[in-house]
Order: sequence, then C-alpha cells, then structure tokens
Amino acid sequence: MIESSTVITEITNMIELSTVTKEITTQQQFTTTTHNPTTEASIEPKCDKWNQHGITVAGGNGDGDQLNQLALPCGMYIDDNKSILIADTVNHRIVEWKYNAKEGQIIAGGNGQGNSLDQLSVPIDIAVDKEKNVIIVCDRGNRRVVRWFRQSQTNSQILISAIECGGVAIDKDGSIYVSDEEKNEVRRWKEGDTNGTLVAGGNGAGYRSNQLKNPMKIFVDEEYSVYVADQENHRIMKWKKDAKEGILVAGGNGAGPNLNQLYMPLAVIVNNLGQIYIAVPFGHQIMQWREGDAQGSIVAGGNGEGDEPDQLLFPRGVSFDNEGNLYVADSQNHRIQKYERCTE
Repeated sequence: MIESSTVITEITNMIELSTVTKEITTQQQFTTTTHNPTTEASIEPKCDKWNQHGITVAGGNGDGDQLNQLALPCGMYIDDNKSILIADTVNHRIVEWKYNAKEGQIIAGGNGQGNSLDQLSVPIDIAVDKEKNVIIVCDRGNRRVVRWFRQSQTNSQILISAIECGGVAIDKDGSIYVSDEEKNEVRRWKEGDTNGTLVAGGNGAGYRSNQLKNPMKIFVDEEYSVYVADQENHRIMKWKKDAKEGILVAGGNGAGPNLNQLYMPLAVIVNNLGQIYIAVPFGHQIMQWREGDAQGSIVAGGNGEGDEPDQLLFPRGVSFDNEGNLYVADSQNHRIQKYERCTE
C-alpha cells in the first residue's frame, strides 16, 4: 500500500507506483477537468458556480484498502441514482459507493494486483454503458481495456490489448473510445472491431492541430465530438466527427499557472451547455472554459494543496451528477469531493 506521504505526481501518465515526487514550485492557477466519459449534466445549471467547500462522499479515511477507504482514486462515474463508481487505482479495484453510504463495495478487481480476468492493475479510468449494464476499465498496469458486467462480476472480457490506455469514454451508440499515450491517438471501437477507427491524433507526437502528445482522459459529446486532455501540449483539443485535425478549446498558451494557460491537464468533461471542465492536478484545482474564451476560471480548489474542504491535492478526475453537482477525484487526499451547485 502506498503511504500518503508518497506523493505520486508523475502525471505523465502511468500513475507511478514507485515513490516519485515531483515538486512544482510555481504558483499554480490551473483548471482541472476530469472527463468521466459518459457522465454529463443532464439539466441546465441555474448558474455555473458551486459551494467552494466540498463534501466528502467517498473515502476520506486515509490511504488504505478497507471498504471505507480509497487509495489514489483517479476516475469515476456518477449513475442516475447518485451511486459513485470509482477507479480505486492503487487498490487495483473498482468500487461503488451508493448514495450516502459509509463504505463502498467492490464491483471489479479487488483480488490483488495481477493480470488474471478477476484482477486489475492500476485502473485509472472507467466508463459505463448503461444499456448493457457494463463498465469499461482502462486497466493501465496491464496495458489493456477490459469490460466487466455489473451483474456478474466474475465475467470479465479483454476488449483491447497492448495499449497504453490514458482514458476511456462511450458515445450514445455504445461505441468505446480509448486514448493511447504511446501512439498519441484516440480510436473508436465498435462491437467486433479488431483495429478500431482513428478519431484523433495518429500523426506522431507533436503540437500541430493534427497531433497529440501524451493524450489522457477523453469525453465524447452528443455530436460525437471528442475532447482530449492533450497533456504534454498543455491544452484541450476538440475533434469533431470525421475531422482530420482538432480545434483548440482550452489552454494552448504554453505551460503555466495563468488563467489562459494549463499545465499537464489530466481529465476533461463537458456539460450540455458546452462548458468544459478540466482537472489540473498540479494546480490542485478544477477549471472551467468555454470554447472561444481567451481564458478559463477556477471553479473548485485553487487554494493551495491541502485536505481542507476548500482544498484539493492532485485531483485526477471530475464528473457531474444528473442535478449538476460537481464531483472531484481528489486523488492524494484519497477521497471523492462533492461540490453542491448554487441555487440562485
């Protein structure tokens, strides 16, 4: 078990399981958007602000493997009943915390780190296919994407092998999208595909509009546009359906702490108003951008690193429930934070 003191911040993208500490000395004002690929705020928020004091709704009991604990959670999905499905990364499991529960239950993995069909290794992202009642897991340490049926937790399948998976998403038709850090691309996989279809990047590592560099989490909207946390280019790119190049929608002004910049964004999610939310771990904050804006704004965290209700510590995931409340995978505080939407 990795101790809390082991600051795992090498976000270049395997969650390093060794004691890697990366000091960021610049004052960071970033915005963090974690993409939970299949979660979208389904109602129009009355305003785009949240109570700045987060409520711990999962974990928060230290770094550990008990059912009331998490260890470096990185991705999550909020279902229609407000149950939270969490990629509990260093515990090598997916856990479900039902609404107001005091502990979670294991729904995938949890049998030690390994590559058997009942095991996971460093799962960093999940997506949920509501129609089929399955979860899709970016099983990072095993370099594979696996599917687990929620009703039959022993019946898992390997969907994609030999892939440096950075993030997964599902579109409204049930097609699976996977970012590949090694190939600097995103592919769409339909049932029965053997190679998938390239939908973003695939032109080598670079900063041109048809390239990506270490893409991490992704989000797919209703029009099949793919939003990519283009980590080492410090930007969010939007690739419309069948596009040959992407559109810059956030960041892209070099790495830095200013409101017109991002620094190694890890996750992205977009609500039904087109507002883009980004998880910026080293800024210890979540940011919001709108396509076409010159800069973003901080919507959660941004008060330095720490474990107070208004602080975050290397957030690696962001999501919404169906009422528009904001959820953050506050990874190195080993908790999930909920920020209730304002009601004005």
